[in-house]
Amino acid sequence: MRGWREEVVALSLRGYGYGNEDDDRPEKPRQYGVTEMRSPFYSFRPANQALQEILGSLGPFVDGLKFSGGCHSLMGKELVREITDLAHKHDIYVSTGDWAEHLLRQGPSSFKQYVEECKALGFDTIELNAGSLKLPEEALLRLVRLIKSSGLRAKPLFSVKFDRSDIPASGDRAFGAYIAPVKEQSSERIEDVDLLIRRAERCLEAGADMIMIDADDVCQRAESLRADIVAKIIGRLGLEKTMFEASNASTSEWFVKRYGPRVNLFVDHSDVMNLERLRGFNMRRSNPSSHFASPFFLM
Repeated sequence: MRGWREEVVALSLRGYGYGNEDDDRPEKPRQYGVTEMRSPFYSFRPANQALQEILGSLGPFVDGLKFSGGCHSLMGKELVREITDLAHKHDIYVSTGDWAEHLLRQGPSSFKQYVEECKALGFDTIELNAGSLKLPEEALLRLVRLIKSSGLRAKPLFSVKFDRSDIPASGDRAFGAYIAPVKEQSSERIEDVDLLIRRAERCLEAGADMIMIDADDVCQRAESLRADIVAKIIGRLGLEKTMFEASNASTSEWFVKRYGPRVNLFVDHSDVMNLERLRGFNMRRSNPSSHFASPFFLM
């Protein structure tokens, strides 16, 4: 049941033409415009206390919570369960983060046990870091099917890597455009983006719910974004099936301005409010008559 603040937001959005199924920013659970938040568990405060304070104010804007860096493996099971229960009270799904690759060193049976334990602890999504796993494609697909058969969501993570000399100097191009580099290529390996997309497509066919793209080399700095790579990934996989890691506020702004509030982003908890502001601002530009395009403007 929604609280009074969320109810006021919903009524205001409907009154300004944002209450239908085709909204750019629907109510939770959302299939697009998803904001996944990095857990604040590196705080010196107790993990559940820090999270409770954050979700108390940001809960309506957050769709998912990710345990980064395998931090859940260092916590007691009771604490992990408290955190997942707290997230679920705010209609937020919980992801393991890319930790599963460490379990596979102990064999397939250990991974199956890991999936069962994650489900018992209240996790909703298991992330698979395809780069760290270094498994044959068929083996990766089997893991996706195993996760889905247990009733959990599977989210493979793919990293985009390319030669840094592919990034043209900012003064040599228009914003968002890509031109051929003029300097000599370095010896770093260039990732085959078409191969990455094909593997991601097969994961989706096997039942994966979403593809996480760790494009740190692509979008660590907004001024050096490879717009062609991002566009190619979204064009093939679809906006609703793709989530990008936004490593800073400039990157979030670039994605929302280019792809609108429907883009799915993974951000740090300190960037959630800024991202919501960007989503709302983009919606107001598309409908200037709306003063309440995002719940942010009612706070």
